[in-house]
Amino acid sequence: MATEQVKVSWLENMAFEAEVNGHKIIIDAAEPVGGENRGPRPKPLMLVALAGCTGMDVVSILKKMRVEVEAFNVVVEGDLTEEHPKQFSQMRVIYEFKGKDLPMDKLEKAVNLSEERYCGVSAMYRKAIGITTEIRIQD
Repeated sequence: MATEQVKVSWLENMAFEAEVNGHKIIIDAAEPVGGENRGPRPKPLMLVALAGCTGMDVVSILKKMRVEVEAFNVVVEGDLTEEHPKQFSQMRVIYEFKGKDLPMDKLEKAVNLSEERYCGVSAMYRKAIGITTEIRIQD
């Protein structure tokens, strides 16, 4: 079994430096709660993880299908609960494609393969919360 590891070191106040795959990321809290807004908060990085994981899958799958897009974005929205511990109760993944005559059936297949077979982040999150999907095409 493979193991992933990150190291998060406290800097000062609410700021931490995370080392991920040899890259450093500063995470911090907002000013009203004692931070200095030096980096993103931890929970939005959960949305980044999902967007990046499924986005890489979709790009790879579309490349194998020989589908060329001009631009591609993955937008992930997460609804937080009101009570503590605040956590995501629902996420929406919006796949935004730009290109001429993009085949919707292949876009849907790539998205479905990512969600159902390849994206480990999506698989893990789906065990805890609902995730909906939308595909948008811009000519």
